[in-house]
Amino acid sequence: MEKSDFDIQQYHKMLCEDPPDFLKIYTRLSLLQRLDGVGLLCGTDWTPLFQNKFYYSRLDHSIGTALIVWNFTHDKKQTLAGLMHDISTPAFSHVIDFMNGDAATQESIEEPTKRMINEDMDLSTLLFSHGIYKYEIDNYHLYPVADNDLPGLNADRLEYMYPSGAALGGIWTMDDIKRNYAEVTVLKNEHSYDELGFNSLEAAREYTEKFLETSMILQKNEDKIAMQLMADVIQRAIECGYIMEEDLYILEEEYIIRKFDSIASRKLDEKFTRLYTTFRKMKKIIRSPEPMDNAYCVSMNVKKRYVDPLVKNEIGGAYRLSSICPEAKAFIDDFLAFKDSAYGCVPWES
Repeated sequence: MEKSDFDIQQYHKMLCEDPPDFLKIYTRLSLLQRLDGVGLLCGTDWTPLFQNKFYYSRLDHSIGTALIVWNFTHDKKQTLAGLMHDISTPAFSHVIDFMNGDAATQESIEEPTKRMINEDMDLSTLLFSHGIYKYEIDNYHLYPVADNDLPGLNADRLEYMYPSGAALGGIWTMDDIKRNYAEVTVLKNEHSYDELGFNSLEAAREYTEKFLETSMILQKNEDKIAMQLMADVIQRAIECGYIMEEDLYILEEEYIIRKFDSIASRKLDEKFTRLYTTFRKMKKIIRSPEPMDNAYCVSMNVKKRYVDPLVKNEIGGAYRLSSICPEAKAFIDDFLAFKDSAYGCVPWES
């Protein structure tokens, strides 16, 4: 990856200037430390088709989410729910949703969360010492500042798009984030629930535009190919016995990549070698109305990530951005209507 000036510690300090001491204690748990070896950007760190500017882990994201929740609620249980929300994320993140046939919602990897929390004895000991029940932190969907339905804004959604945009395309700079985040506040939405929003129209529009610019990268066939191809690599590796599915919850991505590099170099299985070598060497794709010969091709619909955030009004209430800003509504409508070519293809590498 190219050198980046994105300082993760400085960024986290922006999200919460005075983080609680208990957050460090919980972050040291092996349950969470495993996520340091899982990238936020779903395997795209390992293919030259993407030129990600820096590595940002699921642990970084989990901490960032928790910091935002604490910053706006100062509620320990909600903060821990935010911290724990990604503990069931396997290596290569949502690639495994693609392997599971869940590209459209990308939620299949969330299923083990409660079981993993219930089975971790170190976490149990900590929670008991703090007088917290597991059911109070094992489902962050219960807390609307931490999570809510699209197109609302929440700590999880707010957090991941800052570093994702910065890493994928330099869409956010540190100064941009600092200025924009300073305008974030808690507002009441149309259902009278708490929801993150913005004090100013300008900040809401900037966030929405940059969010959609980042999301557009994830809608294009380049991302679909990278995700589905790596999913097929992992599926074939499991079929060949190179790894077990459980290894995705134990091993770091870098270790798996180095192992796959070695296996591919020895050409132990023709199908695995062709899939993996293509993933590791591809630099551009071909858009096509139909599948191409001698190429890996995908055609699929994937989850559309977008926001239509709240904006504070003059009497302390809130409007949806799209209802007061025609330009923002047009950005959102254009994004939702976007369709890439019917097929994305990449020639097989040998």
